Amino acid sequence: MELRQLEYFVAVAEERNFTRAAERVHISQSGVSAQVRRLEHELGAELFDRSARTVTLTAAGEAALAHARAALAAAGAVGRAVDEVTGLVRGRLTVGMVVGCTLTPLFDALAAFHEAHPGVEILLQEDNSDRLVEGVRSGAVDLALIGAAASTPDGLDALTIISERLVAVVPPGHPLARRKGLALRDLVRHPLVCMPPGTGLRAVLDRACAARGLTPSIALEAGAADAIADLAARGLGVAVLSESMASAHTDRLTALPLTDADVPALLALVWRPAPNPAVRALLPHARRAFGPPAAP
Repeated sequence: MELRQLEYFVAVAEERNFTRAAERVHISQSGVSAQVRRLEHELGAELFDRSARTVTLTAAGEAALAHARAALAAAGAVGRAVDEVTGLVRGRLTVGMVVGCTLTPLFDALAAFHEAHPGVEILLQEDNSDRLVEGVRSGAVDLALIGAAASTPDGLDALTIISERLVAVVPPGHPLARRKGLALRDLVRHPLVCMPPGTGLRAVLDRACAARGLTPSIALEAGAADAIADLAARGLGVAVLSESMASAHTDRLTALPLTDADVPALLALVWRPAPNPAVRALLPHARRAFGPPAAP
C-alpha cells in the first residue's frame, strides 16, 4: 500500500468521478484507475461501486476513507515537521528596520537567534515604515521594526516596543525654549525639521495637525533622529521627535511636550500571521530583549 494510492482513492471518493480525480492529482485517468484497482486488490475488497454514472463508495470504501485521510494528514505533518527543522538549519530570515532607528535590543535578539540557529542566513534591510509594511504583507520581508501612529497595521501580528508622545525640540536660545509645553497651533508657526512621509513619526504629526485643521511648514526632512537633532541645534527649524529620541540630546536641546498631540507614536515589530519557522524562533529572543513596552 502506497501513499499515492491513498491519495488517488480519497480524490475519487471526494470528486465522485475518476476523470475529475485524475485532473485533481495531475495524472491520467487510466493511472488513477490502475492504482485504485491495485489498492483494492491489496485490501481484498472493492472500494467503489462503478455501475452508475456517478462513482459511489462501497461499504468497504466508507470504512477505509477516514483512515486514508488520517494517513495522508499524518504524512503531511511529517513533511511539515522536517521542513521546519530544515528551515532552521539552512533557511533565510529577512528582517526590515526603519531607517535611522538603531535599537540595540533588536541586534541582541538577532545575535541570540544566530547563536541558536547559525545555519540561517540573516538579511537586514532599512526602509521607511510604509514600504516595510508592504514588504511584510507581500512576503518579501519576514519581520520588520516599524514606526506607526496610534495602532499597528491591520492584518499583521505585532509586538509593540515603544508607545510615546511627540515633543518639539529646540536649542536653548530659541524663543520657545523657556516654555513648559507647546500647542500644535504654536508649533506650526515655526519651520519644522522632521521625519519624511512614510515614517511613523511623520504619520503621527500629520494626523494630529489634520485633526485640528493645521498645516505644518516642513523646512527640512531627515530619516535619522540624530540628523534631525543636529539640524535643530543649528537653528534650521524646530525638530519634532519622540520622547525617547529627544532624551538622547538633552545636553544641547530642550524638549517641549506637545500638549494636544495625543496620538501616540509606536515602535513595533510586525510579521504575518502563521509565520515561518525562522520568525517563530526569533520572536522569543525579541520578547526577552525588548521586555515589556514602554508606556506612553
